[in-house]
Amino acid sequence: MQLTFDQSITRNFEEAVRREWLETNGLGGYASSTLSGAHTRRYHGLLVAATQPPVGRQVLLSKLDETLQIKGELYELGSNQYPGLVHPQGYTHLVHFSRDLFPEFIYEAGGVILRKTIAAVHGENTTLLTYEVLFAEQAFTLELLPLIAGRDFHRLTHANPGIQAGFAFDGGVFQTKPYPDSPNLFISVPGATFRAEPNWYYNFEYAIERYRGQDFQEDLFTPGKFSLELHEGDTVGIIISTEPPFHRNAFALLDKERRRRESLLDGPKGQKGLPRILTLAADQFVVKRGEDLKTVIAGYHWFSDWGRDTMIALPGLCLATGRFDDARRILLAFAQSVSRGMLPNRFPDSGETPEYNTVDATLWFFVAIHQYRQYTNDDAFIRSELMPVLKDILDWHFRGTRYGIHVTEDGLLYAGEAGQQLTWMDARIGSWVVTPRQGKAVEVNALWYNALRIYAELLRAYGHGELSLQVTLKAEQVKEEFNRQFWNEEKGCLYDYLSDDHRSDSIRPNQLFAISLPFALIQGEKARKVLQTVEEHLCTPVGLRSLSPQHVDYRPVYGGDGFSCDSAYHQGTVWSWLLGPYVEAMLKVRGRSGRKQAREVLKKFEYHLLEGCVGSVSEIFDAQAPHTPRGCAAQAWSVGEILRVALEHQLCETVATEKPLAVMR
Repeated sequence: MQLTFDQSITRNFEEAVRREWLETNGLGGYASSTLSGAHTRRYHGLLVAATQPPVGRQVLLSKLDETLQIKGELYELGSNQYPGLVHPQGYTHLVHFSRDLFPEFIYEAGGVILRKTIAAVHGENTTLLTYEVLFAEQAFTLELLPLIAGRDFHRLTHANPGIQAGFAFDGGVFQTKPYPDSPNLFISVPGATFRAEPNWYYNFEYAIERYRGQDFQEDLFTPGKFSLELHEGDTVGIIISTEPPFHRNAFALLDKERRRRESLLDGPKGQKGLPRILTLAADQFVVKRGEDLKTVIAGYHWFSDWGRDTMIALPGLCLATGRFDDARRILLAFAQSVSRGMLPNRFPDSGETPEYNTVDATLWFFVAIHQYRQYTNDDAFIRSELMPVLKDILDWHFRGTRYGIHVTEDGLLYAGEAGQQLTWMDARIGSWVVTPRQGKAVEVNALWYNALRIYAELLRAYGHGELSLQVTLKAEQVKEEFNRQFWNEEKGCLYDYLSDDHRSDSIRPNQLFAISLPFALIQGEKARKVLQTVEEHLCTPVGLRSLSPQHVDYRPVYGGDGFSCDSAYHQGTVWSWLLGPYVEAMLKVRGRSGRKQAREVLKKFEYHLLEGCVGSVSEIFDAQAPHTPRGCAAQAWSVGEILRVALEHQLCETVATEKPLAVMR
């Protein structure tokens, strides 16, 4: 499978504008836009810098639009959506786009064929653009128009007198500071001249923001234009950065970044197809937090790092791909942030105190540690750094912690209080919790059982046999009560949650975790019936619906303003990350036939890698065909879970036939 597009896509604006590309820098910053060149999101930009890694993100340079002057004619390669029209229409000159290690564009105009490559440099707020003149009948001039936003990536800007129009241009390097609270912006264009023409460009329109019911028009500032003469065979390397690029070479930086990405593909992880594509995509989410730690950006373009998403995504992003040191640093980062026995739900964008309104993120922490140990056998780290944290977590859960989270007399875990959303189905509009699941949620108790079993296993491994037995007995009580209380005989599946006076018989995907987690709570006929029910009600080619279409609250389309979107978020909307537990359950329940079915599931999913954010996996999809991608264009747990099951279970033909030692069970 190759991520390439010919003129049937690139020269069709409607097709090109709905496909995005993304380059990330390991700090939380990135570069991103559409194949057409027209931005459709406020989050698009050529340099979106993480000023407080991995947060504090600012759109510094929005665009660098190109114009070719050939034989007195102008050929504009950029595209922008304005009220009522697209101008210029540079996409009509785009003859080829490909995405492998980097996004590459090939333009043909006026007898010139030009290849552009875009790359974000790992570990710094730097974007590279390289141009190669593949063919030119005669010399021509390349003009570059920088369009500056200089704003927080959540906001939009409009023409204002506060923009700092002052700049310096020396030795091919342009420097400015858009606003007093902005980082410096450097643009290195070797061999170019710069003509100062400060001006505002008005009313850029961002179609996805409009669809989401958000502000969607913006003004951008230009200080002037770069220009340089080029001939066939010439190359130009441009560096856009928050740091001085003097004496740096864009092609050398690009080559270094190419080697780094190629190193991610070394070993038996698959060099072609879905494994290759998603291994490269996985790299985009693993970012720096503080000096020595790592974390996971939950989704691009707007999420920061979330505890739940991180723990679910970690095995696929880091363990299945052999990035064990990154996994270790991520686990340590979250272990150091545990409070009252709870992992943070999320770290806010501006570095404020973390939020702890989650019940399941903490339990996923146990699962991630269990899988880390299976891959690495790093008992020294787990025993010294994590075991005290795990003990503290369990102690808090038994005696009770925030938001009514506590173990009840029957051994099951209760969570919730009015106005709080603690499970992964966490949409809330004002004080309205859209998917109220206060009480004993099915996946929470599957995770609780796994946390106890995992902790007991670690105690036994570290020489605490008596304590291990005590914890194991508590786990067995959970299993017995779970099977007694959660089984819905009428529907042949599991209740979604139990409260004091209610048993929710909504058919949701949460019941799969009673099968898919490392320690299953149900087996045999019950597991077979649950899997069959999920398939009958929830399965699509791109993931599982969050609610059965037969339910009165089912919403088939995710769209419109914030209220409309949030009220559909977990009421039918398809989630691609759920393909992971679905495949896992399929393999456990159906054995060899499940393996064949799992291969087919991944094969049917591959088409999505050519839509949305090319080469990555969207957060959510409409529940009805054609299952339009929605939400974040690239989501960590979506990539992580699909990659994990593909690699761990060798479900793609391009994966090496011999299993790496690290994943032997």
